[in-house]
Amino acid sequence: MEYVSTRGSAQALDFEGATLAGLASDGGLYVPREWPRFSEAEIAEMAGLPYAELAARVMQPFVGVCLTPDRLRQLTTKAYGRFAHRAVTPLVQFDETQWLLELFHGPTLAFKDVALQLLGLLFEEFLERRGQNLTVVGATSGDTGSAAIDAVAGLEKVDIFMLHPRGRVSDVQRRQMTTVLAPNVHNIAIEGSFDDAQAMVKRMFNDRAMTDRFAIGAVNSINWARLMAQVVYYFAAAVQLGAPHRQVAFSVPTGNFGDVFAGYVAARMGLPVAKLIVATNVNDILHRALTSGDYSQGTVTPTAAPSMDIQVSSNFERLLFDLGGADGKAMADQMASFEASKAMQLSNAQAQGAARLLTSARADADDMNRAMSWAWAQCGELIDPHTACAVHAARATDCGPGVPVVSLATAHPAKFGDAVERATGQRPALPARVGDLFEREERCVELAGDYAVIADYVADHAVPRSG
Repeated sequence: MEYVSTRGSAQALDFEGATLAGLASDGGLYVPREWPRFSEAEIAEMAGLPYAELAARVMQPFVGVCLTPDRLRQLTTKAYGRFAHRAVTPLVQFDETQWLLELFHGPTLAFKDVALQLLGLLFEEFLERRGQNLTVVGATSGDTGSAAIDAVAGLEKVDIFMLHPRGRVSDVQRRQMTTVLAPNVHNIAIEGSFDDAQAMVKRMFNDRAMTDRFAIGAVNSINWARLMAQVVYYFAAAVQLGAPHRQVAFSVPTGNFGDVFAGYVAARMGLPVAKLIVATNVNDILHRALTSGDYSQGTVTPTAAPSMDIQVSSNFERLLFDLGGADGKAMADQMASFEASKAMQLSNAQAQGAARLLTSARADADDMNRAMSWAWAQCGELIDPHTACAVHAARATDCGPGVPVVSLATAHPAKFGDAVERATGQRPALPARVGDLFEREERCVELAGDYAVIADYVADHAVPRSG
């Protein structure tokens, strides 16, 4: 399998190369040159497989010759052996048509663990082969940081620098990052928003002064390997609900568009996805893009769902590239215009192509509270504010008769205990495995939201390529 950049001019790479590179050298995102596709019979054979076995089967076409099937199964077995639920991503039924896919049973209580536990192992595997060090630089609106740090803490050949917007993540999210004291972990709280942090990370990938000295890699969903691992739970849920002989719809709480794009990939691979519902909070750039074609950056509004407080959704570029006929030059021109003006109009092909599978809904604070209250009062389930956006959108969307609608539960409710308690009157407890979180020592540096300051800090603490 070969990977190409959405902007057309970066060197094509194999799976190993794309995993270690993260962002392409031309500023684009790596995608497979072609989409593998499973037949109905092959999807039917996935029913009943243990999650690790299913993961290896779904991901093998993307991995190609970089890992043998046996080695990939060993890595997936190890990655998902740390999850608290044996099903890894269990389904819970709300009512006749509404379902919840619990993605928070990993070590940091968020869906990011499903991908990042595997990504950490892939880094270790590939870096050992190359005898190379990797400097991972990431931005987080909350959950990516803790999941990535947990996945790579203590790895000999990886240093991780994780930027988060100071004061704009929950106490639990912050502490899950800052209480990891491994010497290769560097937490950086910056002044500004997640979008500011993400822009600095992207800039570093294109800064020759940094990339010549350090092998810089990504754990955000700009990294294809991370997104690939998220495709698996769409297959897991759908086959349990009757695929390939029955269509299934998914409602996805969305910030950076990676989780939704994983569902789009699953559909491209042959999974019978009836509809992908893009659920946003009031930071609704994606809702506006999908309803009117207007992809214009606004001002970030802080909400009770901070992981969705984003106005530039990086993975949307992958969708637009695919819908635009995989034309790298056209995509590069379109993104250059957006980066200059902070506004973009989708082409007819992009808008019409998206509408065939994707719809969207916006949830404000009242909508989130009502969804949390409904889930508890009617179904006995506590859900966090991000998941509440998905549940609100799922209940507001007509997906057709007999189509089950699966809302993705992206975080454990205890990560946002104050918001859940306000909406439901119930205080969700942290699981025992993280119960002492508020007693642990924290370590974090606060820096100005200035690229030169961040780059200097990384340069002072990272191990160069030849180190």
